[in-house]
Amino acid sequence: MSDLSVTILAETANDAQAIERLHERTFGPGRFVLSAYRIREHVDHLLDLSFTARIGTLLVGSVRQLPICIGDTKALLLGPLTVEPPFRSRGIGLALLERALKDAKAKEHRLVLLVGDESYYSRVGFSRVPKGRASMPGPVDYDRLLIAELADGAFTDVSGAVRPDWSMAR
Repeated sequence: MSDLSVTILAETANDAQAIERLHERTFGPGRFVLSAYRIREHVDHLLDLSFTARIGTLLVGSVRQLPICIGDTKALLLGPLTVEPPFRSRGIGLALLERALKDAKAKEHRLVLLVGDESYYSRVGFSRVPKGRASMPGPVDYDRLLIAELADGAFTDVSGAVRPDWSMAR
Protein backbone atom coordinates (compact mmCIF):
# COMPACT_ATOMS: atom_id res chain seq x y z
CA MET A 1 0.00 0.00 0.00
CA SER A 2 2.93 2.28 -0.71
CA ASP A 3 3.58 4.72 2.12
CA LEU A 4 -0.03 4.98 3.32
CA SER A 5 -1.10 3.70 6.70
CA VAL A 6 -4.44 2.07 5.90
CA THR A 7 -6.71 0.50 8.49
CA ILE A 8 -9.27 -2.10 7.46
CA LEU A 9 -12.23 -2.27 9.85
CA ALA A 10 -15.58 -4.02 9.91
CA GLU A 11 -18.29 -1.69 8.65
CA THR A 12 -20.60 -0.20 11.27
CA ALA A 13 -24.07 1.28 10.91
CA ASN A 14 -22.47 4.71 11.38
CA ASP A 15 -20.51 4.23 8.13
CA ALA A 16 -23.62 3.96 5.91
CA GLN A 17 -23.90 7.61 4.90
CA ALA A 18 -20.21 8.02 4.06
CA ILE A 19 -20.23 4.77 2.05
CA GLU A 20 -23.34 5.84 0.12
CA ARG A 21 -21.62 9.13 -0.79
CA LEU A 22 -18.55 7.15 -1.89
CA HIS A 23 -20.76 4.96 -4.13
CA GLU A 24 -22.42 8.07 -5.59
CA ARG A 25 -19.04 9.58 -6.47
CA THR A 26 -17.48 6.43 -7.89
CA PHE A 27 -20.42 4.67 -9.58
CA GLY A 28 -22.98 7.42 -10.27
CA PRO A 29 -26.74 7.03 -10.61
CA GLY A 30 -26.47 4.30 -13.27
CA ARG A 31 -25.47 1.80 -10.59
CA PHE A 32 -29.11 1.17 -9.65
CA VAL A 33 -29.93 -0.60 -12.93
CA LEU A 34 -27.16 -3.18 -12.58
CA SER A 35 -28.06 -6.79 -11.80
CA ALA A 36 -26.20 -6.85 -8.50
CA TYR A 37 -28.11 -3.78 -7.29
CA ARG A 38 -31.39 -5.50 -8.08
CA ILE A 39 -30.44 -8.24 -5.63
CA ARG A 40 -29.29 -5.66 -3.06
CA GLU A 41 -32.77 -4.11 -3.09
CA HIS A 42 -34.11 -7.12 -1.19
CA VAL A 43 -31.49 -8.05 1.36
CA ASP A 44 -29.08 -6.07 3.49
CA HIS A 45 -25.34 -6.58 3.41
CA LEU A 46 -23.75 -8.28 6.39
CA LEU A 47 -21.94 -5.74 8.56
CA ASP A 48 -19.59 -8.37 10.00
CA LEU A 49 -18.49 -9.33 6.46
CA SER A 50 -18.35 -5.80 5.03
CA PHE A 51 -15.31 -3.58 5.52
CA THR A 52 -14.04 -0.05 5.26
CA ALA A 53 -10.56 1.24 4.51
CA ARG A 54 -9.43 4.36 6.33
CA ILE A 55 -6.41 6.56 6.32
CA GLY A 56 -6.66 8.20 9.71
CA THR A 57 -10.33 9.06 10.02
CA LEU A 58 -10.84 9.45 6.24
CA LEU A 59 -12.91 6.67 4.66
CA VAL A 60 -11.16 5.84 1.38
CA GLY A 61 -12.68 2.47 0.46
CA SER A 62 -15.42 -0.02 1.11
CA VAL A 63 -16.43 -3.56 0.27
CA ARG A 64 -19.71 -5.24 1.13
CA GLN A 65 -21.02 -8.80 1.09
CA LEU A 66 -24.60 -9.97 1.26
CA PRO A 67 -26.33 -13.32 1.52
CA ILE A 68 -27.58 -14.89 -1.70
CA CYS A 69 -28.47 -18.28 -3.10
CA ILE A 70 -27.32 -19.77 -6.38
CA GLY A 71 -30.14 -22.18 -7.02
CA ASP A 72 -30.56 -23.77 -3.58
CA THR A 73 -26.97 -23.20 -2.47
CA LYS A 74 -26.16 -20.42 -0.02
CA ALA A 75 -23.39 -18.03 -1.05
CA LEU A 76 -22.28 -14.44 -0.67
CA LEU A 77 -22.44 -11.66 -3.24
CA LEU A 78 -19.39 -9.43 -2.97
CA GLY A 79 -19.74 -5.81 -3.91
CA PRO A 80 -19.62 -3.10 -4.44
CA LEU A 81 -15.90 -2.74 -3.91
CA THR A 82 -14.74 0.81 -4.33
CA VAL A 83 -11.79 3.02 -3.48
CA GLU A 84 -11.67 6.81 -3.74
CA PRO A 85 -9.98 7.62 -7.09
CA PRO A 86 -6.94 9.44 -5.61
CA PHE A 87 -6.15 6.33 -3.54
CA ARG A 88 -6.49 3.68 -6.27
CA SER A 89 -3.58 1.50 -7.41
CA ARG A 90 -2.12 1.47 -3.91
CA GLY A 91 -3.34 -1.97 -2.81
CA ILE A 92 -6.34 -0.73 -0.83
CA GLY A 93 -8.91 -2.63 -2.90
CA LEU A 94 -6.85 -5.79 -2.67
CA ALA A 95 -6.55 -5.39 1.13
CA LEU A 96 -10.34 -5.00 1.39
CA LEU A 97 -10.90 -8.10 -0.77
CA GLU A 98 -8.45 -10.23 1.18
CA ARG A 99 -10.06 -9.26 4.49
CA ALA A 100 -13.58 -9.88 3.18
CA LEU A 101 -12.69 -13.34 1.86
CA LYS A 102 -10.65 -14.30 4.93
CA ASP A 103 -13.48 -13.40 7.30
CA ALA A 104 -16.10 -15.10 5.11
CA LYS A 105 -14.07 -18.30 5.13
CA ALA A 106 -13.56 -18.05 8.90
CA LYS A 107 -17.36 -17.87 9.28
CA GLU A 108 -17.63 -21.03 7.17
CA HIS A 109 -19.07 -19.46 4.04
CA ARG A 110 -18.17 -21.61 1.04
CA LEU A 111 -18.84 -19.49 -2.08
CA VAL A 112 -18.52 -15.83 -3.05
CA LEU A 113 -19.96 -14.50 -6.30
CA LEU A 114 -19.38 -11.11 -7.93
CA VAL A 115 -19.67 -9.23 -11.19
CA GLY A 116 -16.31 -7.73 -12.13
CA ASP A 117 -13.10 -7.88 -14.10
CA GLU A 118 -11.54 -11.33 -14.04
CA SER A 119 -8.05 -9.90 -14.52
CA TYR A 120 -8.39 -7.97 -11.24
CA TYR A 121 -10.32 -10.44 -9.09
CA SER A 122 -8.43 -13.57 -10.19
CA ARG A 123 -5.57 -12.36 -7.94
CA VAL A 124 -7.66 -13.38 -4.93
CA GLY A 125 -9.04 -16.63 -6.35
CA PHE A 126 -12.04 -15.65 -8.49
CA SER A 127 -12.67 -17.30 -11.83
CA ARG A 128 -15.37 -17.03 -14.45
CA VAL A 129 -18.61 -18.90 -13.81
CA PRO A 130 -19.01 -21.45 -16.62
CA LYS A 131 -21.68 -20.42 -19.14
CA GLY A 132 -25.17 -21.45 -18.08
CA ARG A 133 -24.31 -22.33 -14.47
CA ALA A 134 -25.84 -19.20 -12.91
CA SER A 135 -28.33 -16.58 -14.05
CA MET A 136 -28.75 -13.07 -12.69
CA PRO A 137 -31.85 -10.85 -12.68
CA GLY A 138 -31.70 -8.12 -15.28
CA PRO A 139 -28.86 -7.40 -17.66
CA VAL A 140 -25.44 -8.82 -16.85
CA ASP A 141 -22.30 -9.50 -18.85
CA TYR A 142 -21.82 -13.19 -18.08
CA ASP A 143 -18.13 -12.93 -18.98
CA ARG A 144 -17.84 -10.82 -15.80
CA LEU A 145 -19.73 -13.22 -13.49
CA LEU A 146 -17.06 -14.63 -11.19
CA ILE A 147 -16.97 -17.15 -8.35
CA ALA A 148 -14.50 -17.93 -5.58
CA GLU A 149 -14.60 -21.21 -3.70
CA LEU A 150 -13.73 -20.78 -0.03
CA ALA A 151 -13.91 -24.54 0.41
CA ASP A 152 -12.52 -27.03 -2.10
CA GLY A 153 -15.19 -28.19 -4.54
CA ALA A 154 -17.86 -25.87 -3.13
CA PHE A 155 -19.06 -24.86 -6.62
CA THR A 156 -19.22 -28.43 -7.95
CA ASP A 157 -22.82 -29.28 -8.89
CA VAL A 158 -24.06 -25.75 -8.05
CA SER A 159 -26.24 -24.01 -10.63
CA GLY A 160 -29.35 -21.92 -10.89
CA ALA A 161 -30.75 -18.44 -10.52
CA VAL A 162 -28.90 -15.99 -8.30
CA ARG A 163 -31.33 -14.46 -5.82
CA PRO A 164 -31.31 -12.90 -2.38
CA ASP A 165 -31.20 -15.36 0.48
CA TRP A 166 -34.85 -14.88 1.41
CA SER A 167 -34.19 -16.16 4.93
CA MET A 168 -32.17 -12.95 5.39
CA ALA A 169 -34.50 -10.62 3.42
CA ARG A 170 -35.67 -7.33 4.85
